[in-house]
Amino acid sequence: MTTNLETLATALYVRVDDSPAGTRRSGRPPRLTDAELLTLAVMQAVLGFVSEARWLRFARAHLAAEFPYLPEQSGYNKRLRAANTLISRFIRTLARDTDLWHDDVWIVDSTPVECARSRPTVKRSDLAGWAAYSYRPSRSRFFRGLRLHLICTPGGLPIAWAPANPKSDERDLLAGMLTQDVDLLATHPGQTVIGDKGYVSRHLDAFMAEHGLTLLRPSYRNRKPRPGEHLLKPIRQLTESVNDTLKGQPDLERHGARTPAGVLARVGQRILALTPAIWHNRRNGTPIARSLIAYDH
Repeated sequence: MTTNLETLATALYVRVDDSPAGTRRSGRPPRLTDAELLTLAVMQAVLGFVSEARWLRFARAHLAAEFPYLPEQSGYNKRLRAANTLISRFIRTLARDTDLWHDDVWIVDSTPVECARSRPTVKRSDLAGWAAYSYRPSRSRFFRGLRLHLICTPGGLPIAWAPANPKSDERDLLAGMLTQDVDLLATHPGQTVIGDKGYVSRHLDAFMAEHGLTLLRPSYRNRKPRPGEHLLKPIRQLTESVNDTLKGQPDLERHGARTPAGVLARVGQRILALTPAIWHNRRNGTPIARSLIAYDH
């Protein structure tokens, strides 16, 4: 591992271990602590290990001193799937600990997350009713999977996210993501949200106005251009770059999950990997906050 990755892993471990937001359990504590589990999950995603079995073999060979106990693949997978709430909690904890959390502009967009390609895989999957077939214009092909809806700051810091059926109404999903955490809007009054043409809706406009939010989006070609519309495209491209970051080094599209709990854990793991990198980069003054290059080997 590089010194940068060791520094990130150490800082993350200490931050999680010192936080009172960990999981409270009765009885004997697990041999692999929550801090160790999240640190391992982040390192796996940052180093690009899609296979958990390969990752644990690597960890036993190179990280035995840092992690005296490492579970078998089935135990590690079980702990990750059970840690969805824990992962979400610490993504928010680390996000609050950066200056980007106070940005008064958010960007919303969605990106495909493929869950299966072959017919036999589709039939074996437990994602029926959630994952579905949809079209991906950028690749000119159909895919079976979900769409990851992400709200982030212009700096790439994740604020809220939701994997959903690709046929779901993204306007309803935006409203749900904004209201699922009662403290989110209370701590960000008067927020500006930037989206694409898919968020055109009178009901959504009324919802945003009711909650004191401003929605900026392009208008359809047959409508009068909205004020400042020409400034939206370069800003929205920032979200595209965040999606590219998640699909690059952490390999979001090769998550390999076949159950809802597994998808939530693997997607959360990738977002968790991005968040502490931003948190660490902002503290070190790295020019591009969402850059993972320094931690990839």
